[in-house]
Amino acid sequence: MDAPIEDSQTQSSYRVTADELRQFIERFERLEVEKKDIADQQKEVMAEAKGRGYDTKVMRKVIALRKRDRDDIAEEEAVLEMYKEALGM
Repeated sequence: MDAPIEDSQTQSSYRVTADELRQFIERFERLEVEKKDIADQQKEVMAEAKGRGYDTKVMRKVIALRKRDRDDIAEEEAVLEMYKEALGM
C-alpha cells in the first residue's frame, strides 16, 4: 500500500520541479523580449545619430573604449603605434 503514496509524492515533486522549471524558462523568455526591445531602441538611437551627421561606426568604437580600462587602452595604442612605425605607416 506504500506504492500509491510514493507515486503521489513523486508526482508532487515532479510538479513542483516542472513548475519551477517553467518559471525559469518564462523568466528567460521575458528577458529575451526585453533584450530585443533594448536592441531596437539602441538601433533607433544610432539611426538618429546618423541622421544628425555622426559617424556611428566611430561612436560604437568610442562606446567599446568607454567599457575598457584606461591602462589597457593605452597599452594597446602604444603597441599599435609601434607596429605602425615598424611598417612605415
